[in-house]
Amino acid sequence: MQRSSASSGPRTAQGPNRETLVRRGFVLCALTLAWNVVEGVVGIWAGIEADSIALFGFGVDSFVETASAAVVGWRLHYEMRGRAPAAAEKAERRAARIAGTLLLLLAAYILIDSVRVLAGYGAEPGPSTLGIVLTAVSLVLMPLLGRAKLDVARRIESRALRADGYESISCAWLSLAVLAGLVLNAALGWWWADPAAALALIPLIVREGLEGWRGEHCACGPDRDPFARRAAPACDKPVDAPE
Repeated sequence: MQRSSASSGPRTAQGPNRETLVRRGFVLCALTLAWNVVEGVVGIWAGIEADSIALFGFGVDSFVETASAAVVGWRLHYEMRGRAPAAAEKAERRAARIAGTLLLLLAAYILIDSVRVLAGYGAEPGPSTLGIVLTAVSLVLMPLLGRAKLDVARRIESRALRADGYESISCAWLSLAVLAGLVLNAALGWWWADPAAALALIPLIVREGLEGWRGEHCACGPDRDPFARRAAPACDKPVDAPE
């Protein structure tokens, strides 16, 4: 007796549905928000203790970025509850402009204070082991969160989540600059490396501030950030709604 073999066509692996992806994006925003709060509190406290302008600015920037994660998470929560995102979009634009203004003010403060310290009108920054640990953890964690958010943003075609993903990646660059200054100060006694690292933060903070103020969320192109190359989304679909 011959066994008949039924051909059932090729099987295609199905990925998670939109509801699962939106929930995943919400969890990623919640994790980012929680870490940014820790980063902000520890960064500001350690910066004050060590008279570190770079570390203090890093902590303040973390609190400003918390607003971005909170608004994007709220937006995704709207969709999870089946509600129209119009109110969330309005709140997102308002929060982006407020955050952008705060970042530009932060950049001005860092510029003035760094020049003041480098000119000899202020206490020399001391070493900060806590700051080194904080920025080292952030340097590893933020690219992982950023790439995960970019991957979800590509699948659900969300500009807001994509922008938040790139903000997480920008935070990694900030971490790298601050970490370099802290290590040079701790290892070699180069106190001037701290205000120099703070000055290196200014272009990144100003860019984030201007993008927030102008509402420019799309950071197109994987080459813009090496941290994001594996998960860079296409930028040819500017909508935040499913097809």
